[in-house]
Amino acid sequence: MVTYILIAAIALISFTAFNRKELFYKLMFNPYRINHSQQWYRFISHAFIHANWEHLIFNMLTLFFFGVFVESAFSYYFGSKAVSIYLLEFFLASIVSSIPSYLKYKENPNYNAIGASGAVSAILFTSILFNPLNKIYIFFIPIGIPAFIFGIIYLAYSAYMSKRNIDNIGHDAHFWGAVFGLVFPLALKPELFSGFINVIKYNFEL
Repeated sequence: MVTYILIAAIALISFTAFNRKELFYKLMFNPYRINHSQQWYRFISHAFIHANWEHLIFNMLTLFFFGVFVESAFSYYFGSKAVSIYLLEFFLASIVSSIPSYLKYKENPNYNAIGASGAVSAILFTSILFNPLNKIYIFFIPIGIPAFIFGIIYLAYSAYMSKRNIDNIGHDAHFWGAVFGLVFPLALKPELFSGFINVIKYNFEL
């Protein structure tokens, strides 16, 4: 249920910001303004706006497909605290995934970032922790990739592209959001790691 509420809120605010540029600029992640004007809210607000419909739809579809599963898994492991933990992960991931860019660009007034990708990456990787053998399909490849293998590829690609810095995609946010999505539930329930390893070992006879 909380996944649907998040999707609705992000979609509504993103749509509003499409048509109200002053709101768009006020919510975007700008390390310079955070550093010099103490606009700390931008660490979270940027997750609620997107560049265009394609950007918004891709992030929300990813959140829908993996967020509902994570919500269910949290309910199983954390009971009545599940919703609070889920929301805490989402918002902390938005902050944590933005810290590297903040440190890198806090003296650059022209750097901006938008989108929920860091937080969504966290939810995606939490789902991988809970279900490492889930098949994930990439674009038009007809064969699903086991989630833990997809995770390795995703992290390697994000790290590589972050170092190259040749496009306008927030690879730093993708990478650190993904890492946070693994670390956060493990910090709350360390025994999840042995379960994750055992599932892979059992199915691949490692």
